[in-house]
Amino acid sequence: MTDRTRPPAPERAVRSVAGKASVPDALRDRITLNDLLMVASAPDFDRWEDQIRRTGGCSDPIHLTGWTRTKDKTTGETLHEYSTGTEPGGRLRLACGNRRASRCPSCACTYAGDTYHLIRAGLAGDDRRDIPSTVRNHPRVFATLTAPSFGPVHNRPDHGTCRCGGRHPENAHELGTALNPETYDYAGSVLFNNHAGDLWMRFTTRLRREIAARAGLTQAELKESARLSYGKVAEFQKRGAIHFHAVMRIDGPDGPDSPPPSWATVDLLTDAIHAAARHNYTSVSAPAADDQPARTFRWGTQLDVRPVIAFGDGSDLTEQAVASYVAKYATKAAENTGTLDRRIGELSELDRHGVPDHARRLISACKTLDPLYPERRLWAWAHMLGFRGHFSSKSRRYSTTLGELRQVRADFRAAQERQALGLDDRQPDTVLVLADWQYAGHGHSPGELALAATIARGLQLNRETAREELPRQLALEGADA
Repeated sequence: MTDRTRPPAPERAVRSVAGKASVPDALRDRITLNDLLMVASAPDFDRWEDQIRRTGGCSDPIHLTGWTRTKDKTTGETLHEYSTGTEPGGRLRLACGNRRASRCPSCACTYAGDTYHLIRAGLAGDDRRDIPSTVRNHPRVFATLTAPSFGPVHNRPDHGTCRCGGRHPENAHELGTALNPETYDYAGSVLFNNHAGDLWMRFTTRLRREIAARAGLTQAELKESARLSYGKVAEFQKRGAIHFHAVMRIDGPDGPDSPPPSWATVDLLTDAIHAAARHNYTSVSAPAADDQPARTFRWGTQLDVRPVIAFGDGSDLTEQAVASYVAKYATKAAENTGTLDRRIGELSELDRHGVPDHARRLISACKTLDPLYPERRLWAWAHMLGFRGHFSSKSRRYSTTLGELRQVRADFRAAQERQALGLDDRQPDTVLVLADWQYAGHGHSPGELALAATIARGLQLNRETAREELPRQLALEGADA
């Protein structure tokens, strides 16, 4: 059996240069094609393909070596035995689980699906996770809080032309870049990103106070009668500034399964959000340092708050639309600004990867400011243009958790495996599982990567086809009934 994971030294050398930017495209393509043909013609290709399908077409799978043995606790009989010694390359491949679409589209698709169900469960309910459908009757809105201006940028206004005097096409590379790079506040932009998480915390604290004031309650009384729940996601604008999209809801004191008080309305929640975002308390400060002035950061003037309704008429935000929107941005980071999707070692890396000027200036600002604000770790988060918070987060009682969703999927797969092995009729406490696993690397060779991408596209097409077919099937079943 050919060991494709650890090929002979000359072949490993060829593969190692295949991913370097300095290799000509024609040579890289030839290396990939030769490797692809070798992988596809190997006698264990079918098993390799099965492993990759099980990972969903993961582009950077984790490699494990080891074994597992299932035994009957009473008799000591071996019920099942497995070893990676019979696998292609002697390894088992598992999905990497990376949420970033720029790193692994297939795993990011799974993460987006989990986020969709998490957000939608908090809007429509989910009986399987003890979130009643009556949560639809709770006041809930979809709010967008943006960053302030750090200088004029190229844009596409709804009416008229850009400040530069021209009209930019939708995908113009200059969109979001500074009209005058010499006067644009790059330092202010990355410092705002860095403090955005703190600003969000102060906003939610103030929001609870604003809700209590409108209800004529004290803070302690509010906790006894209502609870603020939310799920949010961060998004980078083209200019490189972070803003937040949030689903916000008023529940009863025990969360989604308790009715909100009679005074809780969408209008009250909307008014409280506007007041909290503009209050003096909702601000964070960065002290003066060296040639940098003291700064106070607040939300930008563009604040959008809209009600979420169960069944839209085409003009309002529906539960499905909001959940899809949040899920979409949960798998993205700052890549749309042109920065890298990993930590940066040296500024020279920006030249090798062709990072555009606007993103380069923001990253350089992180480098310059890092020794001035050492506790903010700006250089460590330069690839995120200073932002170091969670891209998606929620309050404790908003809905289910990503961990619970993943556990449901893991339990389902484990049940499938037990059934396939004929162990589904045995109680878990009657079997003993022994195992020994070790990490053995990650990733694909160039040819494997191309094949994995093809598998991932096929699986994605199947999912999209099934999603489009479901409404028709439900309609047919309804007609038959």
